[in-house]
Amino acid sequence: MFTYFLHLGSNVGDRKKMLFQAIQHIQVQIGKVVIQSSVYETEPWGLTDQANFYNMAVKVHSTKNPEQVCLEAKAIEKEMQRIKELKWGPRNIDIDLLYCDDIILKTEALTIPHPQIYNRNFVLIPMMEIAGEWMDPVKNMTITELYDQCQDTNEVFILNE
Repeated sequence: MFTYFLHLGSNVGDRKKMLFQAIQHIQVQIGKVVIQSSVYETEPWGLTDQANFYNMAVKVHSTKNPEQVCLEAKAIEKEMQRIKELKWGPRNIDIDLLYCDDIILKTEALTIPHPQIYNRNFVLIPMMEIAGEWMDPVKNMTITELYDQCQDTNEVFILNE
């Protein structure tokens, strides 16, 4: 059994609905979602001239290996009709594999931990909510410590709906 942390994001259409539909797909195609963060509204990162995102993090238990989980995440995005036109551009759903246990992996198709986690408040803040003491296997720091060192100045607000 593997423990995964996934990050979900949406800034097109009914953003909140998209996140919860993705969780339903994850439960069926990847594994049991054992905890999920609140939904956060976040400023766009990278390509800033677009609508704000809704983001959240989920912890998943799965028997699938990281490559299988990556493929399933992409399949879910496709099933949910994600269209990727621009890097960091608008999308109805985005599912990123952040961590798998304490595995460090770098292949052509997949890098674990996700290489941008250290630079993104919109990832670190939902992760802190569900796994603040999780130890990053590359930096040997907790998620909370990574957040404390993060240089990202974008705003992240918990959604109160």
